[in-house]
Amino acid sequence: MVIFHDNSSGERILAGSTIETEATDKWTDGNEYPLTQVDVSSASHPFYTGQEKVMDTAGRVERFKNRATKVTVRKKKA
Repeated sequence: MVIFHDNSSGERILAGSTIETEATDKWTDGNEYPLTQVDVSSASHPFYTGQEKVMDTAGRVERFKNRATKVTVRKKKA
């Protein structure tokens, strides 16, 4: 049994696994189990939570919209 700690939501899940880890932590039953950190689990993934997250840190969507607007303006002038 291994504790999976979701870094995004803070949720902890105890499940059977063969993953090897050196970190350990106590579970609610008082026993100590191996601990592994995960970035995404069913507690934070948009498919399971029903919440869509747009992660556009580089501004790619805005750059695309700007290019599309310029092309539309050029086509109207021609």
